[in-house]
Amino acid sequence: MSVTNEVDASTREQVLHLVVSRGPISAGDLASTLDLTPPAVRRHLVALEGDGQIVARPDPAAAQRGRGRPARRYVATTSAHEHMSAAYAELAVQVMHHLATTAGEGAVRAFAGARVEEIERRYAPAVESAGPGVADRVDALAAALVEDGYEATTRPVRGTATLQLCQGHCPVQRVAAAFPEFCDAETAAFSRLLGVHVQRLATLAGGGHVCTTSIQTNIPQATVEGQR
Repeated sequence: MSVTNEVDASTREQVLHLVVSRGPISAGDLASTLDLTPPAVRRHLVALEGDGQIVARPDPAAAQRGRGRPARRYVATTSAHEHMSAAYAELAVQVMHHLATTAGEGAVRAFAGARVEEIERRYAPAVESAGPGVADRVDALAAALVEDGYEATTRPVRGTATLQLCQGHCPVQRVAAAFPEFCDAETAAFSRLLGVHVQRLATLAGGGHVCTTSIQTNIPQATVEGQR
């Protein structure tokens, strides 16, 4: 591979990485983040679309303004998530099916719970050190998830006291698609870590383009401490 082709491939991976972690995202936002020209970004977007890694969706806000050509925002496809997934996903699914067959559904739930308990144990010090503020704890949780490859970001919901914790990548997506117990256990762990009730709005395993968890941030400190 020539140096030019290697640079192109590296940049294309960066574009895909941003679409996975921040999608839906516009070409303009990608260009600004990566310090690329709009034509350069569009070239990579066309290539990624052609490979089935991303798809474009109309931008509702731009459509309401009704000026110029329709703006588009990009999200990652299932193929892109599989491209970024850890190895042996198919083997993991087979193992879980075997566990369910030989030991029952309760064994699957127990395994999913044990897995997130370990994650919760590792994340707890960082979340606790962020203090009692829910928003700060969500940011700390997102940072911990990033370290584990979940491509997590936080997004405020305009006009509300709500944050959305978005996970653009899930290393166990294929397993969770077959066994939603993994998503349920993770949601419960987030609630325990943050000390507040959380609501899972969408999951990659369920067909969403991100895993989205809604979290109220205007929770009195006493309530947070009382739920720890």
